[in-house]
Amino acid sequence: MKKFALTAAAVAALTASPLAAKDLAAELDADGNGTFSLEELQLAFPELTAETFATIDANADGEADAEEVTAAMEAGVLANAG
Repeated sequence: MKKFALTAAAVAALTASPLAAKDLAAELDADGNGTFSLEELQLAFPELTAETFATIDANADGEADAEEVTAAMEAGVLANAG
């Protein structure tokens, strides 16, 4: 149930207000570096695979920033991850 709630919060926050997105980012960004690792995103999207993460990481730096995550959500990539 917690995973579902976290996923729902991720979708809502990243498509809602900047303040809500900032709160979610702080919750998911465990190391506080401002980007999301595969492992961090898997907390909200447990079905996310390394292959799908690589498509989300548009600049191939090994981390997904907020813009990359938002783009993936808008494209349905995270909703269908795995």
